[in-house]
Parts: sequence; C-alpha cells; structure tokens
Amino acid sequence: MTSEHGTAGQGYVVAPELGSGPGVLVLHSWWGLTPFFRSVADRLADAGFVALAPDLHGGGRTADTPDEAEALLAATDTNRTANMVVASLSALRSMPATPDGRIGIVGFSMGASWALWAATRFPDDVAAVSAFYGSQDIDFAPAQAAFQGHFAEHDEFVSEDERAYLEAQLRLAKHPVEFHDYPGTGHWFMESDRPAAHVAEAADAAWERTIEFLHRHLDDPPT
Repeated sequence: MTSEHGTAGQGYVVAPELGSGPGVLVLHSWWGLTPFFRSVADRLADAGFVALAPDLHGGGRTADTPDEAEALLAATDTNRTANMVVASLSALRSMPATPDGRIGIVGFSMGASWALWAATRFPDDVAAVSAFYGSQDIDFAPAQAAFQGHFAEHDEFVSEDERAYLEAQLRLAKHPVEFHDYPGTGHWFMESDRPAAHVAEAADAAWERTIEFLHRHLDDPPT
C-alpha cells in the first residue's frame, strides 16, 4: 500500500509507506497519463520507490485509439515534452522523500525513447533505465546508466533491426545492458488496459525483472 500520493495538472507522484525511497520517473506512452501509468507509479511505490509520472502531453489529454494517440502526439510540442521530462527529473531529485543518489526511469514506447534520451542528456542524474518496446538513435557515450530493455516478438513500431542496433549502440558505449525478448507478444504487451495486446505472463515477468533491476542499481548506487 502507499501512504502519500497526489495528482496535478503536470503529473502524479506517490511515495512508499516508509515515506522515502529511491526516485523513479515513469514516462508514459502516446496514450497519455492514463490510469494504467498511474498504476505503474503505485506499484513502484509498493516496491519501495518514490515514483513520479509526469503528464507529457499536458492538460490531462489522453487517447483511446491509435488514431487518437497519433493525433495527440502530433499536437504535442516536442520541446514542451522535453522540458517536462527535464523538470520532472529535477523535481524528483529535489524531493525530501528521495535520497541524494541518482534516479531510475521506466518508459513505455514513446516514453522509453524519452527515457533513453534523458539518460544521455543528464548522466549525473540517471542511474538506470528500463525501456519497454521503445528505441532511440542518439550518441549514448555520455550516459552513465545501466540499461534494461523489454521487447515484443511481433512489434509494428520497433523492428528487429532497431532493437539490435539499440543494443549494439549501448554495448559499444560500454554501458551495462540487459535486453529481454518476450515470445508471442506485440507492442503494448505490458499494458493491462490494452486487452488486445496485453499478455499477462509476459507482463508479470517483465515487471519482476524491472523491480529487481531498479533495486540493484538504485538501492546501493556505485560510488
């Protein structure tokens, strides 16, 4: 159970029962800050983390269908989204409930791309990234994080080549990398509010791996 939570025009934050813990940023996919992504923050708090899920689209805007989500994404200013990621990262690090160590980021699809970007742009702030079915093509050399990836077998948005290229980029930059592939899944397999895509067994396995990964890299950060 969680003991502290809140909502605002810009996001959702929740702390564990103990009142403090390592910070984790939750970056949603193109659907917007839906109840599912709030539930991700809740589950992270149950696991001992202080979780902040910003509203990357702004104004509480959400979408139910891929067409709506595509239109919503097109209507969202990329610079505004970048600024929201940066501001949320800074806010999470400055909360009294979070320790002095670096934070983790869990991102989904669009949010995974932003998570990978943030780890590279703000290496002194990000210690771990868990990316669900998302990619990014940037220079990862500046990052100082560990990277975890969760990928679907049949993905219309992230090809096998993109997934392989991302892993190669991260390994060439000599970052700790662990990528997991989930047979019989497609994009959105983690998201329980997408019944056509959700695969419970894969989602449970991915969640267990994510929590273990975050504890490993955030509970006792390397010096």
